[in-house]
Amino acid sequence: MYKHILLAVDGSENSVRAAKEAVKIASENSLIEMVYVGDFEKAKTEVLHAVSSESLLLERKRKVAPVEEVLRVAGSNFKLTILHGTPGPIIVKYANEKQVDLVIIGSRGLNTLQEMVLGSVSHKVMKHVHCPALIVK
Repeated sequence: MYKHILLAVDGSENSVRAAKEAVKIASENSLIEMVYVGDFEKAKTEVLHAVSSESLLLERKRKVAPVEEVLRVAGSNFKLTILHGTPGPIIVKYANEKQVDLVIIGSRGLNTLQEMVLGSVSHKVMKHVHCPALIVK
């Protein structure tokens, strides 16, 4: 069974659906580690609008609260890790360094052309992690 599941979250509805799948897959001995990446592109705006570093942290925790609630209600063993950088490469690096057993990430729902031009975090993660990965639509 999977002992260490990395659940990549961004506060979207797709993250909530991914959390529900993580709950289905996890055993009672599993740790679900929610990983939220403060994106450099968006972080500039967040920092400018934040009153303090504490308020910035609270805002990020507020974004992942619905995901956390899914895990709490299910009685899952979980923790939150907040990282900084470009989401795709940071998630891949963290997952590979921590040698997680499974990565679960929500799909953003790009169409084929958008994904080809823009790329997607889930696609980048899927291609580069050294463990199984599940993309939840």
